[in-house]
Amino acid sequence: MHLRDLVEGGTMPDQQTLAVYDRMADAYGALERADPSDHYLAFEAAMVPGARVLDLGCGPGSSSARLAAAGFDVLAVDGSSEMVSRAGSRPGVTARQGLFDDVRGFGEFGGIWASFSLLHASRADFPRHLADLHAASAKDAPFGLGMKLGRGEAIDELGRFYTFYTEAELRRHLSDAGFMPGASWHGRQQGLAGTSEPWIFLLSHA
Repeated sequence: MHLRDLVEGGTMPDQQTLAVYDRMADAYGALERADPSDHYLAFEAAMVPGARVLDLGCGPGSSSARLAAAGFDVLAVDGSSEMVSRAGSRPGVTARQGLFDDVRGFGEFGGIWASFSLLHASRADFPRHLADLHAASAKDAPFGLGMKLGRGEAIDELGRFYTFYTEAELRRHLSDAGFMPGASWHGRQQGLAGTSEPWIFLLSHA
């Protein structure tokens, strides 16, 4: 990934990142895998049947659609209006536009799926967002978190803001927010910018 370093003390360029997803919603949707991942299946299995689920940063809504088809009550949320439009067209999915700070107004969930969305939050804001997600989780509810591995904050060549973490840092942040980190999955995948990047998915419980 070709990255531009952020100015010291800079903040997340929300509108710039969201504009990329609005503009490239169809291209992003084409990258989604057709078969469910092992970490998705573990997340689904950890929930009470029929639970209310938050898909935070839902993108075009493929995970939301799987969850709805499995009988869960799904609220799909994304900051991109184009992504919300696509997710809302999925059968059984309720979609709304919102940012990470809006979680406090969404109510309680029996599971929260945040698949490669919170990597767009600034390092300074990340602990607050995790705390809000823990407060929105029912007792023992699973929390699925997908992030890119690395260090620092940067902007990719498409103009999207990213914060990178090591697995140890993520586990510490999750514990500090009140979650109990559990299993993890690792991989490498080519993203929207065309580069192959390492990722991690952590399954925790509230």
